Amino acid sequence: MKSTDAKHPVAEKIPTELKKHDDVRIDNYFWMRLSDDQKLAPIKDAQTQKVVAYLEAENEYYENVTGYTKTFQEELFHEMKSRIKEDDSSVPIKSNGYFYSTRFEIGSQYPIYSRKKETLEAEEEILFDVNEMAKDFDYYQLGGLNVSEDNKLVVFATDTVSRRQYFLRIKNLETGEIYKDIIDNTTGGSVWANDNKTIFYTKKDPKTLRSEKIFRHVLGTPTSEDVEVYHEKDETFGTYVTKSKSKDYIIIGSYSTLSNEAQYLDANNPTGKFTMLQERVADLEYNVSHYKDHFYIMTNKDNATNFKLMKTPISQTTIEHWVDVIPHREDTLLEDFSIYKEYLVLEERTNGLNRIRIKRWDETEDYYLPFGEETYSVGVYGDDEFDTEIIRYSYNSFTTPSSVIDFNMADKSKEIKKEQEVLGGKFNKENYRSERVWATARDGKKVAISMVYHKDTKLNKDTPLMQYAYGSYGHTVSDSFSTTRLSLLDRGFVFALTHIRGSQYLGRDWYEDGKMLNKKNTFTDFIDCSKYLIDNNYTSAKHLYAMGGSAGGLLMGAIINMNPELYNGIIAAVPFVDVISTMLDDSIPLTTGEYDEWGNPNDKTYYDYIKSYSPYDQVEAKEYPNMLVTTGYHDSQVQYWEPAKWVAKLRELKTDTNLLMLHTNMEAGHGGASGRFEALKETAKDYTFFLALENKVNIENSKI
Repeated sequence: MKSTDAKHPVAEKIPTELKKHDDVRIDNYFWMRLSDDQKLAPIKDAQTQKVVAYLEAENEYYENVTGYTKTFQEELFHEMKSRIKEDDSSVPIKSNGYFYSTRFEIGSQYPIYSRKKETLEAEEEILFDVNEMAKDFDYYQLGGLNVSEDNKLVVFATDTVSRRQYFLRIKNLETGEIYKDIIDNTTGGSVWANDNKTIFYTKKDPKTLRSEKIFRHVLGTPTSEDVEVYHEKDETFGTYVTKSKSKDYIIIGSYSTLSNEAQYLDANNPTGKFTMLQERVADLEYNVSHYKDHFYIMTNKDNATNFKLMKTPISQTTIEHWVDVIPHREDTLLEDFSIYKEYLVLEERTNGLNRIRIKRWDETEDYYLPFGEETYSVGVYGDDEFDTEIIRYSYNSFTTPSSVIDFNMADKSKEIKKEQEVLGGKFNKENYRSERVWATARDGKKVAISMVYHKDTKLNKDTPLMQYAYGSYGHTVSDSFSTTRLSLLDRGFVFALTHIRGSQYLGRDWYEDGKMLNKKNTFTDFIDCSKYLIDNNYTSAKHLYAMGGSAGGLLMGAIINMNPELYNGIIAAVPFVDVISTMLDDSIPLTTGEYDEWGNPNDKTYYDYIKSYSPYDQVEAKEYPNMLVTTGYHDSQVQYWEPAKWVAKLRELKTDTNLLMLHTNMEAGHGGASGRFEALKETAKDYTFFLALENKVNIENSKI
C-alpha cells in the first residue's frame, strides 16, 4: 500500500504483573480491558475514555493510511453489490400447512419474513419486516423464529448490541399484537409445548454468557414467575432445549466439547418431569432424534471415532440398550442424519468430500446421490416435514453458484427450485478453474488445499495468492461459491482454502490431532501448505497473503510468529490472540467451555504449551508482514482488547516498516455489521488491503 505521513498511535505502557505456576508475565497493555458495565455505561469513566480514545486513534490512523483507496473501496463495494439480486427471496419451506419464505427488497439492508397458507398462490402474510424494526439501531439481529403448533403465535428473538444476548418476545399472528412478555438474556432459541401456550427457553449467565438454565414460561403470566426446569451447574457444559421432529418430545441437551447428555419430556405434558435418556459419561458424545418407539442416536460409543448411528427403545434408553443401525467406518465421518417416515437420510464425509446417503426403513433401497465435481459443498436442509418423500439439499462449488434442489427419494427425480443468480452480465463459470492438491506436512500427513482462480491467471512466482483456513473446534470450511470472491479472482488472485488439522475434513482423528496438546499441528499444517504453494510455483513469499478470523485469527498470529517471512500481508479478523490470559480468566464469556479445545492452563502442562504458541505472548523483536487487524467493540466471543493489546505490542517490538493497522467497529460484535450491504463494505475494505499491497489500486483514478 501507499506510504503515508500519518503517525500511528503509541499505546501507553503500564506494566501489570501476571503470575501463574511460578511463571511471571509482564503485560504492558492490560489496562485496555474494560468490563461490560464500563462499555455500556452512559457516562464514561476515565479508563473507558482512555481506551475508547486509543481505539478511535487507531481507527483514525487506519482511515489516514487507506484514505487514497476510498474511491476504489466504494467502487469495489458497488461491484460486489451489483452481482447480488437485491430483490431476492428464499425457496419457500413448508411447515405445518404453511409455506414460509424470506425476501429482500431493492435497497433494503434486512429481510422480510412472510408465509402463505396451504398454497404458494395464497395471499402473503407478513410476519416481520426487519427493516422497520432495525431503523433506530446501529446493529440489529432478528432470529429464533418459532411458530406455535396451532400457527397462531410466533416467538422471536432480537439482539441490538451484538453480544448474542437475545430478548424473546411473542407476537400474535392473527391480530399482529406483540405481547408484553419480554424475556431477557437468552440464547434466542425457544420451544413450544403442544398446548400452544407454554414455551421453554434457555437463559445465559449474564457475566460469562454460558447457556446455563432452562425455564418454562406460560403465556399471560409474568416472566418473573417463569419456572426453572433445569440448571446446568458444571461450568464446562452448556445447555439448550429443542423439540423432536416428530413433535412428541421436548429435549433438554447438555454439552461440552467431549461429552453430551439428554433428557426428554412428553410435549403434551409441559409441566411434567424430564426423564434422563443417558447420563453424561466422560468422552461419550451423542445426539438424539425420535422415530416411532425408538430414539435414534448419533454417537462415538465403542470408540466410534467417526461416529455411528444407534437406536434404543423409548422404554429402555440407557447405554446398555443401544444397538447399531449404521456401524462405525474408519474412512467415513458421519456428520448428521435426518429421519423421515419412510426414509433415513445420512450426511457423510469421505476423503474430505460431502456425501448424501438415502436408506429406506424397509431396507429395499440404500444409495448415494451422485455429484460430479472434484470438490464441492452439499448439505441437507433442516426440514420440518416428517411424512414426505422429498428432501431438499443445497449444492455449490468454487465455480458453481448455489442451487436449492428437491430430490424425490421414491422415484429419484430432482427439481432445481432455485439457482443463485450472479448479476452484472460478466460471470461465466467456464472462466474459472478449481483443483485440489495435497501438501505433505512435516510429520508426513497429507493436507488438502482447494484452489480456485480465473482461467487466464498464470500460475507462477508472481501470482498473488490468498490462503485461508480456520482449523479449530472440528469446524470444516466447505469449498463453496462466493460472489464477492470473484472480485479477487478477476484481478488475478488465486484463492486457496487449506484443510488443516483442527477441522474434521478427513474425519474425527483430523480434529483430535489439531487440538489440546496437538494444537501446533494446526499452525504447522498451514505453514507447510504455504511452503508447498511457494515451492510448486503457485506464488512466492512476495505475493502470498493469509487470512483467518476468530480461532482462525489465532492461526494468523501463530504463523507470523513462526514464519513471518512467508507472507507479504495478513488479515486477522476478531483474532483470539491473548490465549493464555483469556483461558486463565473464567469470568470472561465462554472460557470454561473452551478447556476441552485448548486445555486448562490452571494445569501447568497446558499452561506451558499454550504459552508456547499464544500469539500475544510470543511477539518478538523481528520483522513482521503487512497486517490489518479487525475487531468489534461489543464482541462477546473474542473481546476487543485481545487484538488491541496485540497490535500495541507488535508496534512496540517489530523491527520493520511494514503496515500495521487496527480497525474497531465500535457498534458491532463478533459477526461484524448486521446489514447485508454494511457487511459487503467490510469485505471491500479487506480486499482493498490485499489489492493495494499488490499495487493493483491506481492512486490517481482508483481503477485497476
